[in-house]
Amino acid sequence: MGKAEPPILASPACHSTFDTVAVEHTNRGALTPTFIAHWINGQLTPSQSGRISPVFNPATGEQTGAVGLASQSEVDAAIVSAVDAGRDWRRTALSKRAAVLFAFRELLNQRASELAEIVTAEHGKVTADALGEIARGLENVEYATGVPNLVKGGFSEQVSTDVDVYSIRQPLGVVAGITPFNFPVMVPLWMCANAVATGNAFVLKPSEKDPSASLFLAQLWKDAGLPDGVFTVLQGDREAVNRLLTHPDIAAVSFVGSTPIARYIYETGTANGKRVQALGGAKNHMLVLPDADVDMAADAAVSAAYGAAGERCMAISVVVAVGDIGDQLVEAIATRLPKLRIGDGSDPDTDMGPLITAEHRDKVAGYIAAGVESGATVVVDGRAADVPADGFFLGTTLLDHVGTEMSVYTDEIFGPVLCVLRAETYDDAMAIINSNRYANGVAIFTRDGGAARRFQFDVEVGMVGINVPIPVPVAYYSFGGWKASLFGDQHMYGPEGINFYTRGKVVTSRWPDPAESTIDLGFPRSR
Repeated sequence: MGKAEPPILASPACHSTFDTVAVEHTNRGALTPTFIAHWINGQLTPSQSGRISPVFNPATGEQTGAVGLASQSEVDAAIVSAVDAGRDWRRTALSKRAAVLFAFRELLNQRASELAEIVTAEHGKVTADALGEIARGLENVEYATGVPNLVKGGFSEQVSTDVDVYSIRQPLGVVAGITPFNFPVMVPLWMCANAVATGNAFVLKPSEKDPSASLFLAQLWKDAGLPDGVFTVLQGDREAVNRLLTHPDIAAVSFVGSTPIARYIYETGTANGKRVQALGGAKNHMLVLPDADVDMAADAAVSAAYGAAGERCMAISVVVAVGDIGDQLVEAIATRLPKLRIGDGSDPDTDMGPLITAEHRDKVAGYIAAGVESGATVVVDGRAADVPADGFFLGTTLLDHVGTEMSVYTDEIFGPVLCVLRAETYDDAMAIINSNRYANGVAIFTRDGGAARRFQFDVEVGMVGINVPIPVPVAYYSFGGWKASLFGDQHMYGPEGINFYTRGKVVTSRWPDPAESTIDLGFPRSR
């Protein structure tokens, strides 16, 4: 999923001349990053570690801020605050928790445009895409407002003579979320809304590449009435992550990122006794059958492959064309690409913004070169595109006749590159898709309901779209893939998210008459 340079593999901290001051608020409430701080115990807390990492505007290439990277001692201090706050929060009535969620939802909705500006300035995605990310995150908050019903247990009366049994779900304590750069708002909301609603204290470790959105969320939580310490933001890199994975007071860890790091998070966290859900990488296929509407399929492929410059965990990166539809489809996609406007995401006329860093842009360009060297047909070469000279831009690339052995197919590129594979039959196409090590999302385009029904039954992928290119589940379902795209037993948000952040308890109750009490060494029976 949100890959590129994940938090564990962050490069060594860069030192900057930025003054060590807290993030400042403008009169409008937007954040102006100078030195980007932590959020601990309800307030901005500048890091004292002496390690910082630069933050850039990807559209200009200019450094716009610096983020302090937490030391182990700073992580420990933040967790102490979260533990203290969590003890009281778990005792807070469900109705009061729901009220905080409702207030947070209203504030997030009211200030979405401000938050979108922050996302665009640090991530680079177009403003409309940033607003869409916020809207999808908002859905998770809305789902979490129903917590009084979501954690409702069961009750069985008279299971034995004068004995009742009931089940309850209780919070875990302090839980952590480690989130990627590509969705600095939506993914944290996938985690924290359900975690907070169910009575946990939540510690967020956002990406150091676009950290300011996390502080905006923290302020909204405070303004909504969430007690200090229940929501914490720790800015950091590998040092902070490793401490979260080993700290005895962290009960669970949620992660979204690349597969190697997801595996590391899962193995390290579980080895230290933690509950872990770790979502990994993806290579999402779009199967196009010969009966599909070519224009609709081409529109979907372009939208899903190049939105957010391909830096989406659910981006379509592979089209599998079955039969003779391939040539028509490739031509239809190619004719649409010159019409896409590439530029600063804050410009309302821009369709696609830059990539997150210069290093990642160059890495994606390297994959394109490798694909050409391996024999793929270059239909559109993004390296030759007319893009702004400043910033971390790369044009859209379309590669045809890609082989399954090529690195452009086997690896998660996480950029504006779409590969087209050809298959003679449906069965050939399914063999390609089901043999891929990733199994996050997949889509089929067809007019045949029977074929679509067969596909959703046969395909070995966690999220399936039928004439829907990006099948991200709504908030009252759960998000997650199979195979190397997921480590752990629970998917993200929705009903499985509620289960992840709570644990079940079964109570057996009897109120006997003391006068009837006797000793019985036999095994308890219900009949």
